[in-house]
Amino acid sequence: RLKDMDLDGVWGQLLFPNFARFAGHRFYPNVEDQELALACIRAYNDHLLEEWCALAPDRLFGAAILPLHDMDAAVAEFERVVAGGARAIAFSENPTVLGLPSIHTDYWDPLFAAAQEARIPLCTHIGSSSRLVSTSDDAPVTVQVTLLGVNSMMAAADWLLGNVFDRFTSLKVILSEGGVGWIPYIVERADKVWHDHRIDYDPVLGRMFHKPEQPPSINFREHMYACLVDERFALASLDNLPVDNILFEGDFPHGDGLWPNNRRYLEKVLADVPDDVATKIAGTTLAGLLQTG
Repeated sequence: RLKDMDLDGVWGQLLFPNFARFAGHRFYPNVEDQELALACIRAYNDHLLEEWCALAPDRLFGAAILPLHDMDAAVAEFERVVAGGARAIAFSENPTVLGLPSIHTDYWDPLFAAAQEARIPLCTHIGSSSRLVSTSDDAPVTVQVTLLGVNSMMAAADWLLGNVFDRFTSLKVILSEGGVGWIPYIVERADKVWHDHRIDYDPVLGRMFHKPEQPPSINFREHMYACLVDERFALASLDNLPVDNILFEGDFPHGDGLWPNNRRYLEKVLADVPDDVATKIAGTTLAGLLQTG
């Protein structure tokens, strides 16, 4: 891995689960042997932190997985992996698809409180709900791949129009691999909805919904980050993007990535971008989120 990073001109990487799935949900919630499932989660995290990241702790940073179906166990594992050097937590873009409570319930409060206190970001990788948007069951897989960013759009709307950030005022959420070109539209749309719908009654659910205290555009800037892989249009439209919230993602070793040309790509597409902005996108913003310095 380090040789490939050197060849690519990349100093550091945030490592996501793959076999364990992007929110670790291979091991929950519908697993009969819960003791074995927790042991597998702990074994994965131990391998990630003690055998992989430990080889180059200043270059390899781990996103640990948690037993999200059991909040007491999740918080206990959170504390253990953070003590062991985890720099981020893999979280689901839509927990309800996994049979878990939504982020609009208080189920997640202990984990959100722990992440906020430890300054550990939650990373919602596309596909971390095991559901990707498509048009039909028989649509070409290329339709699904083209629409990857829609998952991040939906996750962003969920966070921005809920009340989590009212209660956890320094919690950070990273939308991984979902792109950034959609941000101006969804934030503008969410702001309009926020202004137009102060309090709504949902007759189906039979409950009131109160809008968050701050406009979604402010909550995005204070709490959320999104990742670009290969988006020339987005980079050409930086005036419309919150540049302090944009992270570059190499997506190694997946096919969407540009390895071994990531550095050359960035040098080309960021050539006309102010140096301070280019530096943030290329790494310093993520380095701050991961507390690497």
